Amino acid sequence: MNLKKILIIAAILIALGGIVAFSIIRSQSGVTKVFLGKAANEELTSIVSGTGQIKPKTYVNVGATAFGRITHLYVKEGDHVRKGEVVATVENVQPQANVAAQQAAIASNRAAENTAVANLEESQADLQQKKLDYQRARLLYHAQLIAKQDFDAKKAAYDVAVATIAQRKAAVAQSAAQTNQAIATQRSNYDSLDKTISRAPFDALVTNVPVREGETVVVGIQNAEGSTLMTLADMSVITAEVKVDETDIVNVSLGQQANVTVDALPGKIFKGHVTEVGDQALLRTTGIATSQSTTGTEEAKDFKVVITLDNPSDELRPGLSATAKIVTAHKPNALAIPIQALTLRDPNSLKEAPTNAPAASATSAKSQPVQGVFVVRDKNGKLISQFVPVQTGITGTTDIEVTSGLKAGDQIITGPYTALRTLKNGARVKRDTTPMNVNADSSS
Repeated sequence: MNLKKILIIAAILIALGGIVAFSIIRSQSGVTKVFLGKAANEELTSIVSGTGQIKPKTYVNVGATAFGRITHLYVKEGDHVRKGEVVATVENVQPQANVAAQQAAIASNRAAENTAVANLEESQADLQQKKLDYQRARLLYHAQLIAKQDFDAKKAAYDVAVATIAQRKAAVAQSAAQTNQAIATQRSNYDSLDKTISRAPFDALVTNVPVREGETVVVGIQNAEGSTLMTLADMSVITAEVKVDETDIVNVSLGQQANVTVDALPGKIFKGHVTEVGDQALLRTTGIATSQSTTGTEEAKDFKVVITLDNPSDELRPGLSATAKIVTAHKPNALAIPIQALTLRDPNSLKEAPTNAPAASATSAKSQPVQGVFVVRDKNGKLISQFVPVQTGITGTTDIEVTSGLKAGDQIITGPYTALRTLKNGARVKRDTTPMNVNADSSS
């Protein structure tokens, strides 16, 4: 009998438990589990990333300026050279011979010029003598002390001396002109000889030497490229030339600060600033400017951005792969929320219009979705979602600035994505205490 009572009591308790459990499950049906967060003031930095390579601001390809065989290469890749230092020579037998021959010609012309000057000086002295004889004869002739024949002879001798002076002056001028012409020809010969010697145009690093001693090099002409002896790079000013996606380039401007990392130097960050922003879109697959492309296919595009490093290191080499993070905006005290909390809703799908919703026409309400977040409100001990339109500002790595619609401390729904995608305005919610996996949630 006691056992029967115990079984009856147990059955009653189980039934009551079932009723309670059913009531709880029923009361929680329609409640969405969500992750919660808060709008908070924080330091927010907007960053645009780009990948590319290290390049010196100034570099030149030292080309052949004379035809011939390379006789000496004085440098190799990786060497540092000073401005004016000889880096290579080409055979110069003919230019040297031309210089020596012309030097002899100049010496001969100068000797002839000296002879002409001496003859002129002799003629000038003779002219002085003939002038005195002529003046004396004229006085004697007027005094009727000499015959007219003698006077005429002295006058003729004087006239011949004057003509000789003019002739000798012309000879001196001709000799001087021939000497100057020979000197000008010699300058051309020296230029031809100098072109067989290649010198560094500035302090530089030798980055490429594609030739060897003994090879024959040629000079470039209008439609044919000449031989390149080596490439010299001025490593005093180093840049990172990166490509930035077309959707981000509008936020990049001159002078913005950037952090540059190099794959070959892990753990090191080089500070720099933007010094050039390209205005030509480049096809991502080929790197060709869209204005030069002949294909009609649409594809992703990038823009070139050049970042000058503030304090370059000697470890940097041209061509090293680099990644730049450009700071396009910075706010030390911005009201921010997680990016994943933002969602879009059709105004017509909202059951109740938020009090701070901006006025909109019927046409715009039908065509344009509203950007906002779901704020959690406590109504009679129940958590209710309320859609609030917001205006946003700069975007950080994981957070985004809210310029209107929220205040610091507002509790918002941050996930999961599957819940936010279908969450209704005014729906009951419940805090999900399980750890949130952002990657798994965004990929679902």
